[in-house]
Amino acid sequence: MTDEDALGVRLRPEIAAVPAYKQGRPAPADGFKLSSNENPYSPLPSVVEAVAATLAEINRYPNAAGADLRERLAERHGVDVEQVHLGSGSVALLSQLITAAAGPGDEVVYSWRSFEAYPGLVTVAGATSVQVPNRADGGHDLPAMAAAVTDRTRAVIVCTPNNPTGPIVTTAEFEAFMAVVPRELLILLDEAYYEFITDDDSVDGVPLLSRYPNLVVLRTFSKAYGLAGLRIGYAVGPVRVLNAARSAAVPLSVTDASRVAAIASIEAEDELMERVARIAMRRDKLRNALLDQGWNIPESNANFVWLATGEQTAAANNVFFDAGLTVRAFPPEGIRISIGEQESVEKLLHVTGDIVQNLPNGHPAKRLG
Repeated sequence: MTDEDALGVRLRPEIAAVPAYKQGRPAPADGFKLSSNENPYSPLPSVVEAVAATLAEINRYPNAAGADLRERLAERHGVDVEQVHLGSGSVALLSQLITAAAGPGDEVVYSWRSFEAYPGLVTVAGATSVQVPNRADGGHDLPAMAAAVTDRTRAVIVCTPNNPTGPIVTTAEFEAFMAVVPRELLILLDEAYYEFITDDDSVDGVPLLSRYPNLVVLRTFSKAYGLAGLRIGYAVGPVRVLNAARSAAVPLSVTDASRVAAIASIEAEDELMERVARIAMRRDKLRNALLDQGWNIPESNANFVWLATGEQTAAANNVFFDAGLTVRAFPPEGIRISIGEQESVEKLLHVTGDIVQNLPNGHPAKRLG
């Protein structure tokens, strides 16, 4: 069958209209990939060894329920094993939870701009997105998000630190939000970048689970633990809600390689968290250098920084690429730059220095004065 023959195939028009998720551009030769929020450090030998040991049995289906990993996570977070659910990355878990909660005629509220997969996940579930604009500093406007909740709202996604802008949601902000939204409304707290947070005021979702029976917390091993290529994340929350997510999951989607890599990473956590601390320090130094160049940069608690390049985004993206740096452009709003190898910083600052000088006075990405 040709594409022309397939024109008569009936598809859901709202799905056909949704742009497919696109990965960050690969790095040019001898360049640096700063487009996908990956951990720049190579995997630990102990993790590679654990993964290699699974290859002899790839003719068998995986132990996708992952009781051993769930037990480790349940013990860590002080919850029952059934309150932990594994998925092939936190985005897969988001898809399951949204599908379990919302369908045609329902709404899902989230801040925008936030994680670019949110609109597609909501549309695929058959629900409608309600996007609440970020604050001027790139953070969530939680009072406005609460005000956007209606009788049709079935879920609210809160992303902290917010991808791609970087600001956190504080504990005080989150508790004030939870005090006014309906108790039966599912709240999905996306904490994919939790380990990079250095602000003590940031909300920590897991200790709040006992207070809020409508809360689910999402975490991942992709970023801080450096397992992006294996796709493993987890949700912690009420058993009834997670059972519904399990019903919406693609069967056997968590592989043995990802499961044992996560366990090996937990066992090597001290070394991995030293890497995370170095990335966070590099992030803060980079932000300070960008501020000194004249950029207006939101405070980030993730492993990336945000340049609000606006209508100059596409042109700036090309300048980075020509210099051997791939970044993540979101025209016409801005550019997200992952914190990569130390060797990338000097080249990056050389490019950003040139770009900011060419921005017109009064541009949102440029500091006043």
